[in-house]
Amino acid sequence: MSLNNYNDGSVNSDMPYRTLSYHIGNMQGVGARSRQEDSFAVMNAFDVNKIKNNGLFFAVCDGMGGMKDGKVASEAAVSSFRQSFIEMNKGYDIPTQLKNSVFVASNKVEALLGGQGGSTAVVCVIYQNMLYYVSVGDSFLYLKRGNTLLRINKEHNMCNQIYLSCIRDGNMNPFEGRNDSESVALTQFLGMVGLEEVDCFIKPFPIMEGDVFLACSDGVGGVLSEQEVLYALSMDKPNLICQQLEQSLVAHNKPNQDNYTAVVVKCVK
Repeated sequence: MSLNNYNDGSVNSDMPYRTLSYHIGNMQGVGARSRQEDSFAVMNAFDVNKIKNNGLFFAVCDGMGGMKDGKVASEAAVSSFRQSFIEMNKGYDIPTQLKNSVFVASNKVEALLGGQGGSTAVVCVIYQNMLYYVSVGDSFLYLKRGNTLLRINKEHNMCNQIYLSCIRDGNMNPFEGRNDSESVALTQFLGMVGLEEVDCFIKPFPIMEGDVFLACSDGVGGVLSEQEVLYALSMDKPNLICQQLEQSLVAHNKPNQDNYTAVVVKCVK
C-alpha cells in the first residue's frame, strides 16, 4: 500500500478539510496476573468541537513486571502524556512536540522510581485527519485499512536489535536471533536511565474513512496472531471489536496471560 500525501509537521489551519468522526472502544483485563499494571487514556472522544480544534488523544502504557511498581510507572506516564497533549500547540510541529513528550514522561517515571521501574508507551494524536504517534517498548499500534492489517510501530527489544546487528554484520540469516532466550527483553522503555530511541513518524500519516486503529499492550498484540487481530478489527463497532479481541485471548487460555489493554478507534464520516 502506498502511503502518499504526507505534509510536513506544520498544520495550515486555513486548509479546507472535512473532519472525520471517531467511534471509540476499550477493554482491559488482569489476565493471569495478580494485579493490573497497564494504564490507558482517551481525551476529547465525545466532543466534536474539541476534536476539530484540539484533536483526539489516546494512549496505552504497560508497566513493566519484574521491576518496581509497574502500575505507578504506567499511571505516571499516562498522566504526563495527557498533560503534554493539553499543552501542545496544535498549529506547530506536532511530531516534535509529541516526541519530546516521551522524554518528559520518561524523566518523570525515572524520578518517581529512581530508575528501578518502567513502562512501555504507545501514544497517538489524530488532528485534522492526520495520525501522529510515538512509541517506546513493545506495545502495539495496528492499522486496518480495507482488508489489510499493518503494524505501524516497531518494538524496542533484543529480537529486533539482534536482527539489525546481524544484517549490519553481513549475516544472511538474521532471523536466527529470534530464538534467543533474551529476545523479548526490552532495550528502551520509559523510566530507564539514558532513554535514547523513540519510534515515530517524522511526518503525519493521512487517515481515511473506514480506517481502524488498535493501540494495545503486548498482552494483546503479543498473544493474538495478525489473522485474529484482523478478524476482530473487521467487526462493525468498537465494542464488538473489543469483545472479539477478549474472546480470542480467552480462547488461547495462556497460563501466564499478561495484563491486557486495548483502545480501538474507528474513523467514520
